[in-house]
Amino acid sequence: MRSLTDRILTGLRGLEQKVLGREKSPLEKGIFHHISLIAFFAWVGLGADGLSSSCYGPEEAYRALGEQVHLAPFLAIATAITVGVIAASYSLIIELFPSGGGGYQVATRLLSPRVGVVSGCALIIDYVLTIAVSVASGIGALLSFFSRADSPLKVPLCIAVIFLLVLLNLRGVKESITTLLPIFIVFVLTHAILIFGGFFSHLDSLPGVVNHTVQGTQESIQGVGLIATLLILFRAYSMGAGTYTGIEAVSNGLRVLREPRVRTGKRTMLYMAVSLAVTAGGILFAYRLYEVGHTPGRTLNATLLHAFADPWNSVGIPLGSIFVALALLSEGLLLFVAAQTGFVGGPQVLASMAVDRWMPTRFANLSSRLVTGNGVLLMGTAAGVALLYTKANVSHLVLMYSINVFVTFTLSQLGMVRHWWQVRRTVRTWLGRFVLNGTGLTLSFGILIVTVLLKFAHGGWVTVVITGSLVGIAFLIKRHYRRVGLAAQTLNLIAADQYLSPGAAGAEVSRRPLALFVNRYDGLGLITMNRALELFSKQVDRIIFLSVAQVDSDQFQDEEHLDTFLENRRQEIDKFVRLARQRGYEAESHLVTGTDVVAKLESLALATREKYPATLFVAGQVVFERETFTTRLLHNEVAFGLQKRLIFQGLDVLILPVTLPEEAR
Repeated sequence: MRSLTDRILTGLRGLEQKVLGREKSPLEKGIFHHISLIAFFAWVGLGADGLSSSCYGPEEAYRALGEQVHLAPFLAIATAITVGVIAASYSLIIELFPSGGGGYQVATRLLSPRVGVVSGCALIIDYVLTIAVSVASGIGALLSFFSRADSPLKVPLCIAVIFLLVLLNLRGVKESITTLLPIFIVFVLTHAILIFGGFFSHLDSLPGVVNHTVQGTQESIQGVGLIATLLILFRAYSMGAGTYTGIEAVSNGLRVLREPRVRTGKRTMLYMAVSLAVTAGGILFAYRLYEVGHTPGRTLNATLLHAFADPWNSVGIPLGSIFVALALLSEGLLLFVAAQTGFVGGPQVLASMAVDRWMPTRFANLSSRLVTGNGVLLMGTAAGVALLYTKANVSHLVLMYSINVFVTFTLSQLGMVRHWWQVRRTVRTWLGRFVLNGTGLTLSFGILIVTVLLKFAHGGWVTVVITGSLVGIAFLIKRHYRRVGLAAQTLNLIAADQYLSPGAAGAEVSRRPLALFVNRYDGLGLITMNRALELFSKQVDRIIFLSVAQVDSDQFQDEEHLDTFLENRRQEIDKFVRLARQRGYEAESHLVTGTDVVAKLESLALATREKYPATLFVAGQVVFERETFTTRLLHNEVAFGLQKRLIFQGLDVLILPVTLPEEAR
C-alpha cells in the first residue's frame, strides 16, 4: 500500500511539474532577473487591460453623444488628455512608492490605514471584474465571429478560459505574458494601421470635419444652451470611463518589474499612456471621419473596420476581409490578455493587505513557482462566480465595472495632493506636482460621481455592496489578528519569565536526540522547547532545531531585502542553540529557505533521521479554545500537515498544543 501511495504521489508531482513548470528557489542565482519583466513585457501584461478597453470604451462614449456626434473630436481630445494626466500622476506615485502597492499603499501611508483598506478592497473587486468582463467580452467577440454571441456554450467557455489563465499564472507571470504576446502584437499592428491609415486617407476631408464640429457646436449651444451641451459631452465622457481602467496596474505591479524598478515602471507607464491615448482617442476620431453609425449585429469598431478596409477587396483578392477578420479576432483575443492584468495586480494588492493583516496571511505566501498562488486562485474563483452570477452577460458586468477603479484613483490622487502640500517647504518642485495630482483628483472624482449616479440603480449598487462587505470583512480580520498579536506578546512575556533561566540536563545518559521544529524566537518556540524537555529531559542529550525561513511577497522584493530577512532568521535560530547549550545540552540548528514550509521541513526531518536514526521530532501548534472557520482560514496548521507527511515516512512526531492567553479567545 505504501509503495502504491508513493507511486501515486510521484506521479502527481510529475504532472504538477509538467503543468506548472519546474520549482524555483528564491536563493537561485539570478532569480530576480529571470522572473522580472522589462518595460516591453510589462506593457503587454499590465497595459493590455487599457488597450482592450478601446474595444468597448470609445463605443460607449460615442453612443452616448446621440445625435450630437459633432462633439466627437472634443471627446477624443478629452480622452487623450485624461489618459495623459492620470498616467503622469501615477508616475509620481511610482517615484514615491518604488516597492509597489499602488493605490492601497498611497491611501494607507498618505491618508490613513482605514482609508487604505477601502482603496485596497475597491481594487481587488475591480480586478475581479476586470477578469470577468475581459473574458466574457472576449468569448462574446469570438462567438460573434464564428457563430452566435448568445450561444449556450458561452458560460462554460468563459470558465474554461479562466481555468487556463489560472494555470498560466500559477506557472509564473513572465511565462503567462510570453504565451499571450503574439495576440498583443497583432492587435497593436492592426489598430495602428486602422487609426493612422484612416487619418491620412482623410486628410482632404479634415477641414470639412473641423467646420462641421465648430458649426454643430455653435448650433447646439444656441439650441439647448452651453450648460446642456457641456452636460451631453461630460455624460458621454463619463460613459467611456472604462477606457481608463488599468492605468493604475503598473504602480500595483512594480514588484514584478526589472531593476531599476522606478525607471522600468515609468517607461512602462509611458508606453501604456501613449498607446491607450492614441488608440482610444484615434478610434473616437475615426468614428467621426467615417461617419460610423449603428449597424445591427455589429459593434462600432467592426463597422469602422469594414468602412476602412472593404475597399481593399476591389483588387480581386479579399485583403480587406482578411484584415477585418484579423483585427476583430485580435480584439477578441486581446480581451483574454487584458484579464492578465487582474491576475497580476489583484494578487499583488491581496499580498500587500495580507502583510498588513487586513487579509489572511496566506495571501502573502509565495508558491514553489515564486508567485502568490493563493491570490491567483482567489481571483480566478471570484471571477468565475461573477460570470456564473451574471451568466457572462457583458452588459450586466459592465454596469458593475469601472466604479471601483475611480474610488482608488480618487483616493490615490487625494493622498498625493495632501503629500505635496505637506512637503511644500522642503520639495522645490512641489507646486507642479501638486497641480498635476490636483487635476487628476478633479477628473477622477468627477468621473466617479457621474459613474455612480448613472450606474448605481442599474446594477452598480451590487459593486458598492460587495466592496463594502469586503471592507467589513477586512476590519474583522484585522481585529482578529490584533487580538491574537496581543495574546502572542503576552505569551512571549510568560515564556521569558518562566523558561529562559538555565536549567540542568537530566542526570541519566540520554538515549536519543530531540528535534524541535521552530519558526521565530518567540513564546511559542520557547514554551514548546520547555515542555518537550519536561517530558523527555532524561532521554535527551542533543537538541536539533529545524526551521524554514519562509519567503513571502513582502521579503521577495530584491536581493537586499532577502539577505536582511535571512540574516535576521539565522540570528533568531542561533538564540535557541545558545539557550539549549546553557542548559547543558549539545545543540545544533538547520535553517533552509523556501516557500513551501511543510515540504522543506519534511526534507530537514528526513535528513536528520539519516544522521540520527533515533530522533524524536516535536512541534508546537497554537490551538484555540473554539475552533472556527475563521481560525482555520486565518491561521496555518503547519504542524498537523507536517505530522501527516512524516508519519508515512516512519518518523515519530509529537505535537504539543500551546494555548494563547485569554485575550485571543
